Amino acid sequence: MKRLFLLLLLTSFYGIAQQQYVIEKDIHYYSDSLDKKDIYRDSQCTLDIYYPKNANNFATVVWFHGGGLTSGNKEIPTALLEKGFAVIGVGYRFSPKVKAPVYIEDAAAAIAWAFQHIGKYGGNTDLIFLSGHSAGGYLTMMVGLDKKYLSKYSIDANKIAGNIPFSGHTITHFTVRKEKGMNDIQPLIDEYAPLFFARPDASPLVLITGDPELELLGRYEENAYMWRMMKLAGHKRTTLYKLEGFNHGSMAEPAYPLLIKEVNAITKEILKRK
Repeated sequence: MKRLFLLLLLTSFYGIAQQQYVIEKDIHYYSDSLDKKDIYRDSQCTLDIYYPKNANNFATVVWFHGGGLTSGNKEIPTALLEKGFAVIGVGYRFSPKVKAPVYIEDAAAAIAWAFQHIGKYGGNTDLIFLSGHSAGGYLTMMVGLDKKYLSKYSIDANKIAGNIPFSGHTITHFTVRKEKGMNDIQPLIDEYAPLFFARPDASPLVLITGDPELELLGRYEENAYMWRMMKLAGHKRTTLYKLEGFNHGSMAEPAYPLLIKEVNAITKEILKRK
């Protein structure tokens, strides 16, 4: 029995070690004809895809970086490497060169690219998750909850397997408010607020924030309110995690294992229904 156990264990480890991952960089997610008309879009609106080679039916995490909608670079977080799923790191345009809703539209275009192309890499379009930190979390929720952004591509936002934002604004983002002449502590819930689109039929929503006393502005309280409003709207799959002792920046590291856990759990649920 012990020999059988060791054999199975070694086989499992060998299988993991044998799994190869590859990365393709700087793929334009808008059409070339559009990019050539806009130098800024051509430089910003690209994505990198990291995926398990020669695998099939795997999940995909579309990841949006933070930076307040004003800065940052597309990234594939190290903590998400070699976890059995693909990761798509997305670049997008920034304020003040563009204003709302341009960066949200960029996010939607990148997500649409994932739906249209992930099958060619072996991925399952039923297993596309959205995630990101801070501004990236905000973009995740905006496209996942306001259905008009993906409907432009004939994609139902409810087809997203799960929305898993890290410390994202649920009220109107402070950069959008700045574009309107408002300051950081003037709250607003309008068409650029995920809260405005709380609804019962949305995909699973997993809200992760840092410590209320250490977070940026009122980020935990916003997410707690989002959790409550989704519950009141009748949504059955909203979860809220509070990572005590971690600030806005440092909360990402302990949040990655939660992201992986939720992706694996939801993936199993979806595949079980098939």
